[in-house]
Amino acid sequence: MDRRSFLGALVASLASTLKSSPAEAQNRRRSPRPAVRPTIRPAPPTHPVAIASANGLEAVKLAYSAMARGAGPVDAATLGVKVVELDPTDYTVGYGGLPNFDGVVQLDAAVMDGPSGKAGAVAALEGVKTPSAVAKLVMERTDHVLLVGDGARKFATMHGFRHEELLTELSRKVWLYWRENLSTQDDWVEPPAAQLDPDVRRFLERHRGMFRPHQTIRPTGTIHLSALSARGDVGCCTTTSGLFFKVPGRVGDSPLIGAGLYCDNDVGSAGATGRGESAILSNASHTAVEHMRGGRPPQQALLEALERVAHLTRDPRLLRADGRPNFNLRLYAVDKAGRYASAAIWSGGRFAIADRNGARIEEQAYLYRNGGR
Repeated sequence: MDRRSFLGALVASLASTLKSSPAEAQNRRRSPRPAVRPTIRPAPPTHPVAIASANGLEAVKLAYSAMARGAGPVDAATLGVKVVELDPTDYTVGYGGLPNFDGVVQLDAAVMDGPSGKAGAVAALEGVKTPSAVAKLVMERTDHVLLVGDGARKFATMHGFRHEELLTELSRKVWLYWRENLSTQDDWVEPPAAQLDPDVRRFLERHRGMFRPHQTIRPTGTIHLSALSARGDVGCCTTTSGLFFKVPGRVGDSPLIGAGLYCDNDVGSAGATGRGESAILSNASHTAVEHMRGGRPPQQALLEALERVAHLTRDPRLLRADGRPNFNLRLYAVDKAGRYASAAIWSGGRFAIADRNGARIEEQAYLYRNGGR
């Protein structure tokens, strides 16, 4: 066969292969396309909404006012949480936060912007009172999402954040009390009760049950704020000093997108406070947003996300005698329609909310009632 004949036969063969019978074409048209989960788009809001953990009442006031003046949701959220980060009396966030095992304050924070789909975060950051501002710069001025430790510190310095001491005198005293009471087998000796520092005594009276001699009671604390503008855009921020007296370098859920916070501008925003490891393992905030995408209202979405947390908790150290988690995780959410909710594993919690009805504290929904079923 000469070259011309060979090419002619090849073209004819390809044409025959590509040509479909009417039945084959019809079958192809009937073939199912890959399933895509639909996004439920509720009616747009008519006013801003800001929701936060219970320590964020002033934060939601500021965030709501900022959005009412035209600020975007991430700008409003970081403006709001900054108040808590700079408050030395809030020992769970920013300046005055309780330190790690070595007595060093290490901070985590993240932001996420619905309109752009971008995020920024820092972890194990030292010497900056407002880590949320540094996280926002990571989002805006780099192609990255998360900077940690010394790299985060150098980045902050490049952007003009000077190194500041974050350990307040109260936090130092509380940390020292914890170290002295940590074990009967070390060389630390706690003072007699009559000689206990008055500041520590007041702290313990205010937070009764938080510390007990020779036991590692490990409270957690954070602020999350989700914001919805009147234009229907969402954004969020989570910032924390993390688990009290944590292993140096430990990173919780707060700076991890999908765990400590998540938003989708087609759906809404969610965030978490409480036991960070459980939020990480369940991807709690992303799970809540996906439930809202499927049509659940915020409260149902949060409770279903918490049910998953409870289901995934299998370590005996983390279970009560009845098989339920012995810790708490709190979630917060607002959807595109302005509907909001907060829910926790255990009852008794509250949260902050600001909308056209003002700023206030409301009770959380919950999976399980403390002291009962």
